[in-house]
Amino acid sequence: MAKIIAVCTSERKGMRKKNVGEGTLKVKFGIEGDAHGGDWHRQVSLLAMESIKKMQDKGLDVGPGDFAENLTTEGIDLVSLPIGTKLKIGDAGVGEVTQIGKECHAKCAIYYQAGDCVMPKEGIFIKVLEGGQVRVGDSIEVMN
Repeated sequence: MAKIIAVCTSERKGMRKKNVGEGTLKVKFGIEGDAHGGDWHRQVSLLAMESIKKMQDKGLDVGPGDFAENLTTEGIDLVSLPIGTKLKIGDAGVGEVTQIGKECHAKCAIYYQAGDCVMPKEGIFIKVLEGGQVRVGDSIEVMN
């Protein structure tokens, strides 16, 4: 079973996020209290722990939230999910995949802090279709 390893937020864009343990998914926004929230297609970012482990294997001291992802997952192949895939997150949350990876126009603070960044290649973005609580340990599953 795939699960949530970390629920991360930040007060400002372009910085590492902190695992806050739980959060509220809000429709047309993202995670309540997160700097990246808003009515757009990249409301919540997801990155697999498996991707973070690749950076750890290179000797980098990084972990959940260090690549500015909101949800760190384990056991689900995020980059293989087609756009439009719906994900059930926790007991009530539902998100729809809107973007796979992202283009980095310049090396951001995360790149300089971590020495590399897997987010542009292996992170995904969703918009929130149904809100609800999300906590570390919650399940995440493909609905369609």
